[in-house]
Amino acid sequence: MRTLEKYFFAPSLPQKILAYCLLPISLIYCFIATLKRKISLQQDFQIPIISVGNLILGGSGKSPFVAEIAKDYELSCVILRGYGRKSKGLKVISQNGNILETPEVAGDEAIMLAKLLPNASVIVSKNRTKAILKAKEMGARIIFLDDGFRFNFKKLNILLKPKLEPYFSFCIPSGGYRESKRAYKEADIIAKEGQDYTRKVELLYPTQRMLLLTAIANPSRLDSYLPNVVGKIILKDHSYFDKTKILESYANLNATSLLITQKDAVKLEDFGLPLSILHLELSISPNIKEKIQKYIQSYS
Repeated sequence: MRTLEKYFFAPSLPQKILAYCLLPISLIYCFIATLKRKISLQQDFQIPIISVGNLILGGSGKSPFVAEIAKDYELSCVILRGYGRKSKGLKVISQNGNILETPEVAGDEAIMLAKLLPNASVIVSKNRTKAILKAKEMGARIIFLDDGFRFNFKKLNILLKPKLEPYFSFCIPSGGYRESKRAYKEADIIAKEGQDYTRKVELLYPTQRMLLLTAIANPSRLDSYLPNVVGKIILKDHSYFDKTKILESYANLNATSLLITQKDAVKLEDFGLPLSILHLELSISPNIKEKIQKYIQSYS
């Protein structure tokens, strides 16, 4: 685990003391975050919106979850913020499977979703209201909102509950929660990892000496899926890759391929090195998929 991960998920004694010292700030943050969501006027866009969110900082599999449920529907649009992109404002990343932008403009997750969903459109925007209106203008009949719990829209709220939970049930900076843990009660569906959804990882194009290269949140969640590797290069979530430094490590370790995730792959297609890919598939409970289908049908 990296230092920040250890602080939230497996703190040392000094880190535990620090967490308690920061608790007054956490209580204020938690109050403001919850109040901001609850006092905002609810918006009804007259279109089924399925939000997939989480209460915990870092990666919990929101984007793969969205990809798995959205693949069953046509005339849909996935909307996300587009973290890590080098652009601002609203950008249409793909339209009905036709990819219109680069990873630099879109962000890695948006391009990954566009590739996984050839029957959908993908939009990135900090302003989700504008993005939803744009999606409707483009002809979308269903909206899938990545990380949308905090927005007071009329929607089906799905909250993911990963296996790895923060050590303290505090909001940041004392703990790893974005809002109070009690907010789980406000979800329409709570999807628990290992119970309501499971991950299956397949290694594609393996070689003898693989060098792990990744820029994802909570990279320690890859550990249980990793084969033997000759080294690891772990960067901050959504980071772009410095080819010179990576080539140097690649040569020093006599590596035969880079071992990467699907999210990282979209930034490395023209890198010029052999790629081994950790291909993730999510299996979601039929009960959850039925609830989503019923919600969408209620608009028909």
